[in-house]
Amino acid sequence: MTRTKHTTKPTENAGKSKHDGSKRGGGGLKKLITLVTLALAAAAVVKELRTPEAERTWHGKIASVVPYEFRIPTLQRARERLWDPEAEHVVGPRVFGVGWTVNVGKAVAMVREKVGV
Repeated sequence: MTRTKHTTKPTENAGKSKHDGSKRGGGGLKKLITLVTLALAAAAVVKELRTPEAERTWHGKIASVVPYEFRIPTLQRARERLWDPEAEHVVGPRVFGVGWTVNVGKAVAMVREKVGV
């Protein structure tokens, strides 16, 4: 019986850790955020589907905290949520989807106020 000798050849990945942030073996936080977002979106859809059809709005909050918006986006809603210098908060509900978005108009207004422009 003949045995073959296995030799190790240097490869491009030699010396790299499995946890170096590459696609293989890394990205744990990104995966977690994606899973949480998908779970929240599913919870929002289930919440809407459990509501009688005549009362469905397709926007609201999950657990009274996380906003969701599944209505078709409009230019007016996009302006209100993305560029409203008069808004109370810098962060608000997204134009479409689950979670929050930055109101750039409010952020710019705050910077202008601080700088004195």
